[in-house]
Amino acid sequence: MKLFAALICGVVFGSGIVISGMSNPAKVINFFDVAGTFDASLLLVMGSALATTFVGYRLLFGARAKPLLDEKYALPTSKIIDAPLVLGSIGFGVGWGITGFCPGGAIPALGFMDSRVVIFLAAMLAGMWATRTFRDRQPKTANA
Repeated sequence: MKLFAALICGVVFGSGIVISGMSNPAKVINFFDVAGTFDASLLLVMGSALATTFVGYRLLFGARAKPLLDEKYALPTSKIIDAPLVLGSIGFGVGWGITGFCPGGAIPALGFMDSRVVIFLAAMLAGMWATRTFRDRQPKTANA
């Protein structure tokens, strides 16, 4: 049942990405081009997503002590802003601004059979692998 629920959530998310046009890298790049072909529709999509999430979380967490298909909610517990978080955020933002793709938009865009999507996802997976490999080889500290 968990797998089916995840599939449904993924289909709804991916459909929203495609319907809103956010699987089109040109639309995303135009959002960042404030001096040229600026397109504010990404701001509307993000604002709508944040508003929906805010209301949904308030309703959900107020009504249920635990999720339907698990023992507890899987929420982040760390509030630490450290170098890996900052560097990862910068890398994500730069990559998104250059390519116009983020994982949420690239995966549904695979359906359009665009080779740029495959190259982006391959580079993303290589970056994830390299980061994990590098991090796993670092000496462990007492705080980690």
